[in-house]
Amino acid sequence: MAYAWRWFRSLIFVGQMYAMMGIMGVVFFPWAVFSRKGAFFTCKAYCRWVLWTARWMIGLHGEIRGEVPTDEVMIAAKHQSFFDILLIFHALPAAKFIMKRELLWTPIIGQYAYRIGCVPVDRGKRGLAIKKMVADVAKGTQFPGQLVIYPQGTRVAAGDYKPYKVGTAILSEELMQDCVPTGTNVGVFWKRTGIYRKPGRAVVEFLPRIPCGLPRREFMARLEDEVETASNALMREAGFDPDEMD
Repeated sequence: MAYAWRWFRSLIFVGQMYAMMGIMGVVFFPWAVFSRKGAFFTCKAYCRWVLWTARWMIGLHGEIRGEVPTDEVMIAAKHQSFFDILLIFHALPAAKFIMKRELLWTPIIGQYAYRIGCVPVDRGKRGLAIKKMVADVAKGTQFPGQLVIYPQGTRVAAGDYKPYKVGTAILSEELMQDCVPTGTNVGVFWKRTGIYRKPGRAVVEFLPRIPCGLPRREFMARLEDEVETASNALMREAGFDPDEMD
C-alpha cells in the first residue's frame, strides 16, 4: 500500500512537472527569444519550481556540496537522471550544456537550450565527432559561463558503468580550462526511466579541480577515479551499494 501511494504521488509530481515546463516555456517565450537573460530567468525559475515541488510532493530533497564554480570552467559530471541536470543548472550562475543535436528540435527545451548557449553536437564516427564537438564548443565560447559535459556521454543508472570518453580531455586542452569533476547519487532516488520517485536526499557534489595541461591519459584516469569514487560514496550514503550491482 505504501509503495502504491508513493507511486501515485510520483505520477502526480511528474505530470505537473511537465505541465509546468510547457506553461512557463510558453508564457516566457517572447522574453526568452529576444533576451538571453530572459531564457536564463525562465530556466532558473523552472528549476526552483521542480526542486520545491519535489520536496513536498515526493519527499525528495536536493543538496549541493563542494565549492560551486563561478568562473569560466568545464564541469565533467556524472549523469543519472533529469534531476541532476536541474540541480547543476540551479547551482551554477551560467551553465551551458553539451547536448545531443536532436534535442534542438524538442519543443520548448530545444529553444531555451539554444538561447542559454548550450552546444549541440552530432554523433558519428569517433574522430569526426570529436573534431566537430571541439569546433562547435569553440563557437559557443562567445557566451560566458560554465560548460557542462557528461564524460560518459549518456545517463547511467545507479550501479551501472559506462566508459569515459576522451573528448572531455580534448576539450579541456582546446579551451585551456580547468575541469571540475562532479559526482552524484541522484539515480538512487530518480531513475533515468520510469515514474516512481523515492524520497530522500539527492546530492550533487563539486570536487576539487583538475588543472588543464595534464597528459590525456592521466587526465582521464584522474577524472574517472574521482567522479566514480565520489558518486559511489554518495550512493552508499543514500543506502545503495553500487558494488552489489557488479
